[in-house]
Amino acid sequence: MAEFDAIVVGSGISGGWAAKEFAEKGMKTLIIERGRHVEHIDDYITEGIPPWELALRDEVDHEIEKIEHPIQSQCFAFKETSRHFFANDKDHPYSQEEGKPFNWYRTENLGGRSLLWGRQSYRWSDLDFNANKKDGHGVDWPIRYKDIDKWYGYVEKFVGISGTKEGLSQLPDGEFLPPVEMSCVEIMMSKKFKEIYEDRRMIIGRCANLTEPQPVHIALGRATCQSRNECHRGCSFGAYFSSQAATLPAANNTGNLTTVTDSIAHSLVYDVKTNKATGVRVIDAKTNETKIYNAKVVFLCASTLGTTQILLNSTSETFQNGFANSSGAVGHYLMDHVSGAGANGIVPGFLDKYYLGRRSNGIYIPRFKNLRSQEEEYVRGFGYQGWSSREGWKANLSKPGFGADFKESFKTPGPWEFSMGSAGEMLPRYDNSVTLHKTKVDKWGMPQIHIDCSYGENDRLMQKDMMKQAVKMLKDMGLQNVKGTINEESIPGTVIHEMGTARMGRDPKTSVLNGYNQCHDVDNVFITDGSAMASSACQNPSLTYMALTARAVDYAVSQMKMDKL
Repeated sequence: MAEFDAIVVGSGISGGWAAKEFAEKGMKTLIIERGRHVEHIDDYITEGIPPWELALRDEVDHEIEKIEHPIQSQCFAFKETSRHFFANDKDHPYSQEEGKPFNWYRTENLGGRSLLWGRQSYRWSDLDFNANKKDGHGVDWPIRYKDIDKWYGYVEKFVGISGTKEGLSQLPDGEFLPPVEMSCVEIMMSKKFKEIYEDRRMIIGRCANLTEPQPVHIALGRATCQSRNECHRGCSFGAYFSSQAATLPAANNTGNLTTVTDSIAHSLVYDVKTNKATGVRVIDAKTNETKIYNAKVVFLCASTLGTTQILLNSTSETFQNGFANSSGAVGHYLMDHVSGAGANGIVPGFLDKYYLGRRSNGIYIPRFKNLRSQEEEYVRGFGYQGWSSREGWKANLSKPGFGADFKESFKTPGPWEFSMGSAGEMLPRYDNSVTLHKTKVDKWGMPQIHIDCSYGENDRLMQKDMMKQAVKMLKDMGLQNVKGTINEESIPGTVIHEMGTARMGRDPKTSVLNGYNQCHDVDNVFITDGSAMASSACQNPSLTYMALTARAVDYAVSQMKMDKL
């Protein structure tokens, strides 16, 4: 007899949502988390500490980190005040194809990367869900925007997404809280955008930071964002969305949730007689003891690469190449976003203006390439995130000088600067793959994953245009000293939007999941993290993970109530 109605593997963005939805629907639910327990508020041990009280002023000792965190320390969120949320690379190794580096940024705690994410939250549109079918790259999505529209709204209201309604077909509007304010420079540039371009828009970013908490947020103890720019330390205000601040408390309030931490999901247990998964085999991270938890339904939400490792490690006579892998697609079509290109420049004027606080958001320029027809030598498109600020006192540190006048100069801010970076859509390619290493194992005896992934020709062509268009736009805006930036050696994984290794699709012969994130081969196993994605779009994907998860749980529970699972 099943111990639980549902097991959720992973407690991050998608896992937290799965747990909340199951628990609120009356299902006895277990979360299995491989990392340590992190208690909301109590375990945000660096929150509020000013930089002058920190040994390294919130910087990173790269010599030390080469030993402990050679991969993790490359992440933008890795600081002296957040390093304790990151996995130790010595204890969590993975293998990479020679000459094809891939950055796998990992946490090792309850809440997963929801404690560290960038919080930018955008809907996908039918431009994205139709893309594979239209240009032939990848398999056709089994859903369209109309299938997920209401679920976007459902999760947006709970999460608390701030933004503005723009009426753009390529970036559908959502259920928004009042937007974060633009700076005076961004207001000027946004107006110029409308005057100069018919096909482009500069808008304020849509982010999961509360600007005006609603009753659903207040009931969970969440409050308004304080503009401290300490999000990656953990937020005791619950002002940004995380599993700790929102979904896990909501699930716990039902009395239906059980959480086990320091518990590494090793593999799924499969019953050939019923063609169902009966549970999850777990290794205790501290004692190495093995235990099996049983349930009627299993949701894999362990992150794209984590879920892939579990699937590939779950072999049997029926599934010799990995669980639910009759298609052979498990581990293939790995994607991230194309990055490493943008521009920056000096904004003339506004020297009598400044800004208040440390805003946790910036501007967004939605995709404007290849919207209605194929107009470029590459397919798909890209968007930009950007921000403005005034040059601060740190700029003087590298300048020569001494004496009273030099000290006084530190009090006067420099000119306004504007920077923008881009994220482009990476195409799904079979060769970009994840396998299990034949000989290398981790400290718990599990095979390490081996990643063979690189950007393709289309991705690199797009990257060049990402810089070209950024430079042109800043010059059109009247900025000075405009400089384009491009890193032709940028590598996948850096954007931390890995996805695609257990993709959704219409045909069980070429995909792993159906339109409800349900495994074609085993109907009581669902996958709703990034591995489910059939393409990558160019928008940040976390909002889509959340919407797909809520939708999948709703479907699973309805099937359970009809005794079909």
